[in-house]
Amino acid sequence: MDDLTYTLQQLCRRNRDGSHNTQADRMRSLSLAARQLREAGFRQMKASSLKGKHVQALLDRWQGEGLSSGTIKNRLSHLRWWAEKIGKAGTLPTDNTQLGVADRRYVTNVSKAQELGSRLDLVTDTHVRMSLQLQSAFGLRREEAIKFQPRYADQGDHILLKGSWTKGGRDRSVPITTPLQREVLKAAHRLAGAGSLIPAQKTYIQQRNTYDGQCKAAGLSHMHGLRHHYAQSRYVAMTGWKAPAAGGISSRELTSVQRSQDRIARQIISRELGHERTQITATYLGR
Repeated sequence: MDDLTYTLQQLCRRNRDGSHNTQADRMRSLSLAARQLREAGFRQMKASSLKGKHVQALLDRWQGEGLSSGTIKNRLSHLRWWAEKIGKAGTLPTDNTQLGVADRRYVTNVSKAQELGSRLDLVTDTHVRMSLQLQSAFGLRREEAIKFQPRYADQGDHILLKGSWTKGGRDRSVPITTPLQREVLKAAHRLAGAGSLIPAQKTYIQQRNTYDGQCKAAGLSHMHGLRHHYAQSRYVAMTGWKAPAAGGISSRELTSVQRSQDRIARQIISRELGHERTQITATYLGR
């Protein structure tokens, strides 16, 4: 292992920001960057050696490979994390457009919403089945639904997600607004008791593998679509009309009052899904 890869791995192990998945993605991304820098001729680097020329070399390669702006932005976010941890935050500009990276486009009026339906009966693992129901009822990500601890999360009128469960590493609350959500929570309490939806004899990774295998066997795929379904259901409840992605009217057809309702609904849904930018809701709701 070369010095750069080793020192980057040490940096990641000393700074465990974010969820397990976030940390794993960061480690993979920075290890890839180390290999690509070595291939570009930078062979005497350590983590503390990062400079603007290294960032530019990586960016030139990624753009030359035709990677999407979304992929490049994700990789740049890992480089910013690296720069921040070694006290060189100024190595990269905060605005990606200064690096020539186009804004990511989220707008789509094609619905990706998915409901569980009868295929849920084909899921034989009770903990996986419960996680899927939580994803559908509250718009949770896979990791959040697997690590879910009902006794901790259930706050009466909302659920509270620990930062160690979430993608961004920040606590998040989701309101309980329907009888179905309350029924799903009651079932989660009965199954998990004081624990989580990871069986006592398993690790998170083991249960995630079980989840993936059970979904595949049941013919369930792209379960992120459950978050789309949640977002679209919440949008209808808050506005009174369907989101564009679900066949509703487009933003251009809204009255000024409706546009205000639309904006507020998107802000709320964005927070409930754990996103910082409301523009990402266009992925779930259309525009």
